[in-house]
Amino acid sequence: MLGLLRSATPEEIRRAYLRAAKKLHPDKNQAAGETELFLDVQQAYQVLVDPQRRAAYDAALPPDDVEQAIEYPLDCKIEISRSSIHSGRERQLVYILATIAAAARYKENAKSPPLNICLVLDCSTSMQGPKIDMAKASAIKLLHQLGPDDIFSLVRFSDRAEVAIPASRQVDIRRSEMQIRTLDTGGGTEILSGLTTAIDEVQRYNNPKYVNHVILMTDGRTYGDEQQCYEKAKIAASQGIGISGMGLGSGWNDVFLDHLANITGASTMFIQQPQDIERFLSEKFINFSRAFAQSVDLCAELAPGVVIDYAFRLQPEVGVLSFHKTTHLGPVFYDEPLLILLELGISSDCSDTQSVDLLKGHLEATIATILAPVQDIPFRVNVRVVDDAEPVEPPTAILQALSKVTLYRMQEKARGALEAGDYQKATQHLQRLATHLLAQGEKNLAKTILLEAQHIEQQKAFTESGEKQIKYGTRSLLLMPGERTL
Repeated sequence: MLGLLRSATPEEIRRAYLRAAKKLHPDKNQAAGETELFLDVQQAYQVLVDPQRRAAYDAALPPDDVEQAIEYPLDCKIEISRSSIHSGRERQLVYILATIAAAARYKENAKSPPLNICLVLDCSTSMQGPKIDMAKASAIKLLHQLGPDDIFSLVRFSDRAEVAIPASRQVDIRRSEMQIRTLDTGGGTEILSGLTTAIDEVQRYNNPKYVNHVILMTDGRTYGDEQQCYEKAKIAASQGIGISGMGLGSGWNDVFLDHLANITGASTMFIQQPQDIERFLSEKFINFSRAFAQSVDLCAELAPGVVIDYAFRLQPEVGVLSFHKTTHLGPVFYDEPLLILLELGISSDCSDTQSVDLLKGHLEATIATILAPVQDIPFRVNVRVVDDAEPVEPPTAILQALSKVTLYRMQEKARGALEAGDYQKATQHLQRLATHLLAQGEKNLAKTILLEAQHIEQQKAFTESGEKQIKYGTRSLLLMPGERTL
């Protein structure tokens, strides 16, 4: 009932019960059979949390290895660049590629989960003209694409925020259209107020059986409330609410918006021209319908002396990840797996052991279309420790992943060198990046990069537009063919 292994600890039992109770509680679920399932889950918890009752239950189980009988809804394949490390103190690197996909039996009966979406729209003075016009037109088109079970809300913000369209299970299309058409611009950009109001709207109908998400669209920068926004994002992530960013033009803060989305396992899109708003927004909604698992979290601990030097999501939504005890990895689509690349640095002396778990924990998934509790999926990376580890060629999949990420990391190094005041190194990184792109036939992006290198030599800074074109242009190269947007 709780999707637990026979070896489950009391903490794992408690965590599984809380997740199941949240998903099945009668206050949120009135469908036939769900109340009975909720009561069954309660009974299962009461048995397993009591040591004596659990012992009696365990004694009644068949002697076979029941661990092998569990069928996980997600398949997790872990590839590692080397199966052994040497026992010395010299720092070593190990690369991990995790491929997390929907199990085959679920792909055959793909179901799109209902949506609980809030569009939070920047209506500051800088948005006037084509930006706000195209944003309004795109929002109206989305209204007509909503399904009968979808929940939609819209928040406008500038110096303050207000709910233009309240969250509702039955959206009044005509009235909502009028509300959108009357949106006007004026004032500054205070993202905290808009974000807080949007999260509150999604929270009103927050349900694990829905895709619960905030889409933040802005062309400007917020000042002084960035850390508060991050704290709001952490709360949203803990409640199963994702936050995606859409930056219009060149004046917005990409570092801020990327980190804000990253906290919830989502991503940010760079929209250069107002006429592209509709395409990006439509693409986002299509991706919601493709989601099998709305979110996958990695709950794991590193061995002493092991650190995550770099974590990157290769697909479906490309982006850098911040590793924590609980790391929000992102969604898994029915037709596209989640690919995560990790670079681990090992600096401790492992001479007193024969093997070591570099990373050990489990994956937690939120899957709207599965009614029963979703069991945790073990996640373990183990290597042997030997006196003299022979160098071996990493698996092809890891080499290909590293090749893709290298170009993006080159522009990161250029930005880092510029921030450190090393203008010569910054231009060198950009020039090498341009050379690689020219070899791949990416002439337009290579030209932009060379122009930015010249600008850094003269002005000691990127242009706002060029910096974003390089960052999101190299990121776009990682997307699968047909998905590139730059």
